[in-house]
Amino acid sequence: MARRSLLFSPGDRPELMRKAPGTGADVVCFDLEDAVAPGRKDEARAAVRRVLAAPDFDPDAEVCVRLTASDPGADLDALVGAEIADEAGSDGDAEPAIRLDAVMLPKVEGADRVADAAALCADRGLDPAVFALVETAGGVLAAEAIADAAATEALLFGAEDLAADLGATRTDEGTEVLYAREHVVLAAGAADVDALDTVYTAFSDTEGLREEAAFARTLGYDGKLAIHPSQVDPINEAFTPDPDEIEWASRVLDARDEADREDRGVFSVDGEMIDAPLVARAERIVERAAAAGIDAR
Repeated sequence: MARRSLLFSPGDRPELMRKAPGTGADVVCFDLEDAVAPGRKDEARAAVRRVLAAPDFDPDAEVCVRLTASDPGADLDALVGAEIADEAGSDGDAEPAIRLDAVMLPKVEGADRVADAAALCADRGLDPAVFALVETAGGVLAAEAIADAAATEALLFGAEDLAADLGATRTDEGTEVLYAREHVVLAAGAADVDALDTVYTAFSDTEGLREEAAFARTLGYDGKLAIHPSQVDPINEAFTPDPDEIEWASRVLDARDEADREDRGVFSVDGEMIDAPLVARAERIVERAAAAGIDAR
């Protein structure tokens, strides 16, 4: 499953939520947290529920809801419907009539938050993936445990909230959050879960977005968060291997297969000796291409 781009849509804007899958984003996330004013939470919960429960709402994109940090149980009760939540009880047997593939948790600072959210979902008959948003100093320091939690499928880096938490000044270069950015992707890699990079707030600066997304990919990120539909295509392009990469990877893996058949431990491609790290890189390129719908072999 590709998670190159995750597009946020405000939970109190049903017209935007319905349009979000048409942007080409791999993941659409309906936001009940930052994008919704405190006084509009109930209205937003009802709006998200109506979209998720609509019979014609069955997009190709992965569908996620960002829960509130203060009351995720109330969010989930509203999403599945009070009557369904009561019926599911602790057995989790009822089948909520909503399309919900994942939930996002804001400001995660420990693996217990992931476990608690998974339990809240199970109590209501839900079994979504959990995306953990690491955006505080405590979260960065606990990133390894958060990524390793059983329900975690993706670790997300939030630079803006982290900078605010630290009292750091955001710069174009991003050096003030670089260590944290690298730490989060290392934790995700160690746990073998996806890593999604922080938002690029200047949504009209397409060239700047392309550069930042390309840099995030060199760090090892699998995708990037988007706050505007216009950001989806540049992000998808940045995290999709280009034809030259795919061709190189295919040659490497073909040469590896031939060497295996001939029981050779050493082989070369284009005059370059290929070792295990280069094979792993080729495999990752092919996997990313396949996730993006490209037949690389």
